[in-house]
Amino acid sequence: MSRQRRAHRRARPATTRYAIRAVAVLTLVGGVAGAFRLDDGARWQQDSIAAGHQAQIVAHAESAALTLQQQELLKEAQDRAAIEAKAAAARAAAVDREASRRGANRTVNFGPIPKSCSEFSGNRAIGCALVLEAGMDLTQMACLNKLWTRESGWNHKAENKSSGAYGIPQALPGDKMASIADDWRTNPVTQIKWGLGYIKNRHKTPCGAWAHSEEKGWY
Repeated sequence: MSRQRRAHRRARPATTRYAIRAVAVLTLVGGVAGAFRLDDGARWQQDSIAAGHQAQIVAHAESAALTLQQQELLKEAQDRAAIEAKAAAARAAAVDREASRRGANRTVNFGPIPKSCSEFSGNRAIGCALVLEAGMDLTQMACLNKLWTRESGWNHKAENKSSGAYGIPQALPGDKMASIADDWRTNPVTQIKWGLGYIKNRHKTPCGAWAHSEEKGWY
């Protein structure tokens, strides 16, 4: 029986043997192709990783370049600000020196300051009362006393024949004082009120007017 079976196996058709060989060859080829595909996939993955690293390097380089540019711009701005601040300080110092020089050349004596309006009489006493009524203190009265003593001696009828200035404040022309009252020629109260209004609009205070008069010779 064993001989017959071996004979039977040896008697397999040639087509069957060829089919088996073909399957083996195809299996071998498929394995090789799969290996190539796996190798290609690994290389593609490595190439992708390398490309990613290269992109990161480029990004870091660009970021570093931008940071350097920002630092240069910041330094330039700081240097410019320092130069401008130095120039501004120099200008301020020049202004202070000029103000000091003018102050040294224009020492204004505001005193003596009265302790009360009772130290005055006549038109000066009226003037002192109106100064306090206007919300100013006796320091301003001291300046006003000096100013109008120089201008008119507090004479409400004083008249400058050459210029036409009139009254205690030497209004020019005198009829400007009619804005207070029609009795501007004879009433010292009218004249003083007008004069205080003029000083407020032009020099703010009697001491400001006196300082201007000391420097310019008029107010």
